[in-house]
Amino acid sequence: MFKHLYFIIFCFSLCITSCKNEPKSAVKTEAVVFKKEGTLKIYKAQTDSIIGQFEIEIADSDYETETGLMYRKSMKKNRGMLFIFPNVAMHSFYMKNTEFPLDIIYIDENMRIASFQENAEPYNESGLSSQVPVKYVLELNAGLAQELLLEVKDSISFTKL
Repeated sequence: MFKHLYFIIFCFSLCITSCKNEPKSAVKTEAVVFKKEGTLKIYKAQTDSIIGQFEIEIADSDYETETGLMYRKSMKKNRGMLFIFPNVAMHSFYMKNTEFPLDIIYIDENMRIASFQENAEPYNESGLSSQVPVKYVLELNAGLAQELLLEVKDSISFTKL
């Protein structure tokens, strides 16, 4: 009987010493900030005139392409993120942990717009396919594709800093 009593006392004391009474504190993380890594221009196919100019971040590593614009509250209108893939392939993007809507522009190896998804919904984890093989993807604030009257076959050029 004493063995059972000792066991109960041991379990009780273990429970008391392992319980924390301290309140949980918030984990502080640094805000992700824009880092200008290049400039990008969008040209109208019919006239070859510039219809948009942007400061861009470039995502060309595995980590950067997986993270993209996640965990950011917003992005200035004249900014974007250009994803550069090592090979031409079908690509699918989603909005997991992305806090603001985006236009996702899929660009082929000749730097021509191949397809685009307008107004991708924040936090939506549904895949948004390029529908055709592409080498680049440009993410801009939602509404810019419509504002620029963007069309398939319009083109881009970019310069890395």
